[in-house]
Amino acid sequence: MKSNGFSFGKRLQSFKYAFNGIRLLITKEHNAWIHCFAAICVIAAGFCFGLSQTEWIAVSIAIGAVLAAEAINSAIEVLADHVSPEYNEAIKRTKDLAAGAVLLIAIAAATVGLIIFIPKITSLF
Repeated sequence: MKSNGFSFGKRLQSFKYAFNGIRLLITKEHNAWIHCFAAICVIAAGFCFGLSQTEWIAVSIAIGAVLAAEAINSAIEVLADHVSPEYNEAIKRTKDLAAGAVLLIAIAAATVGLIIFIPKITSLF
């Protein structure tokens, strides 16, 4: 592959594409809406309970990981549907594996949330 060298303009253009990808994720992907709603709820709860810096780091990483996994899953689904619009067992397996990856990270994020928030909630009673 030919390299045309480093250019600040090209780097700025790559950020434009990346932000467009985030916009597409948030505006077009229904499952991402669910993740965004959960993230908003967790962030609001974090402010209410006064999370520590370490807890905010854990929550931020968990939210970022779930949204990133959802973006990758969505990209795989779009590409797979374009490459093979008709039913294809290999495409189905690929899409199922990508969806499973999102579910795994979402379960891990929920676990982080439970570890952080259950003690805070139980201390209210």
